[in-house]
Amino acid sequence: MQGIEICRQYYFEIVEPLMKRIAPMEYSAAILGPGSEVLGYDTEMSRDHDWSPRVHLFLKDAEPEQIQNTRFLLEQQLPDSFKGFPVYHQMTVMTTLDKYIEKCLAVNIREPLDYTDWLTFPSQTLLELTRGEVFRDEQGELRAIREILDYYPEDIWLYLMASTWQRIGQEEHLMLRAGFVEDELGSAIIASRIVRDIMNLCFLMERQYAPYPKWFGTAFKSLSCSESLMPHLREVQAVQTWREREHSLNLAFQYMAKLHNGLGITDEISEEATLFYDRPFKVMHGEVIASLITKQIKDKDIQWLSQHRLIGGIDQITDNTDFRQMCHWTDGSMARQNLKRFFGKGWIQ
Repeated sequence: MQGIEICRQYYFEIVEPLMKRIAPMEYSAAILGPGSEVLGYDTEMSRDHDWSPRVHLFLKDAEPEQIQNTRFLLEQQLPDSFKGFPVYHQMTVMTTLDKYIEKCLAVNIREPLDYTDWLTFPSQTLLELTRGEVFRDEQGELRAIREILDYYPEDIWLYLMASTWQRIGQEEHLMLRAGFVEDELGSAIIASRIVRDIMNLCFLMERQYAPYPKWFGTAFKSLSCSESLMPHLREVQAVQTWREREHSLNLAFQYMAKLHNGLGITDEISEEATLFYDRPFKVMHGEVIASLITKQIKDKDIQWLSQHRLIGGIDQITDNTDFRQMCHWTDGSMARQNLKRFFGKGWIQ
């Protein structure tokens, strides 16, 4: 039995009956946030730490003192174990929906999100908020917020795809140049970076949030394009020479070009790699594809950003875990606002 099913049973058999007695108020209940079970990827190994039957309880219009009292009454009656699993009471979250979203994203979810807000949200955090399962939501508030966060707005989607093609364009010839001077290790490292960018691009093309590294490859397998792409990407990782990498990577690029053309967002692009200037290297010219995509962006601020800083969102800027989690810092709101300034025109004085 996977963790999400255990949590579902725990809520309906234990928590809901108790809440009816001790706190007859409106609330929402769900299992979301960090945890392999939220994504459905948990195994027995997942239960060796930071795991317990648990639930998120969002009390509507509750004051801090009311939440504290309700939590105290609930914990007094929760069992120490459920279905043979130890229950750690502290792992059940009780708060308001607004406070929880603020803690995860450092925003007031009742106010409209700016486009640049989306560039500060790690895709893993968005995945944690939109996956899992809602058990109870009387007024539909939790579902409404999950619908808002369900996926990037159209112009942000275009901007992130263009930024990823730009990254590919900046490094695809470097992989070949390194190999040309007999730096096979350097070439292989760059190739791995490009493989990761291709995989990220696939998530974007299929409008799916990409999870953090532990589940990145696992989630990639569930994409509709993975079966066709994975043999080429594995080959890029496995071969020993830069010429073999070039061949396998260009087969992957050929398929990516077909996927891009299938989106119908730009004029059709060539599905064949071509020479990089006069050098004996064939590349996809990712920067050219990026330029075509940015022309489809309608929002003036994001169009400006695409012309001045085609760098993507926080996931593309950095792979530092602590920095991506800035919204959870004590001063997370201030940190995120400073990052937003970086994306805005006002940063240039």
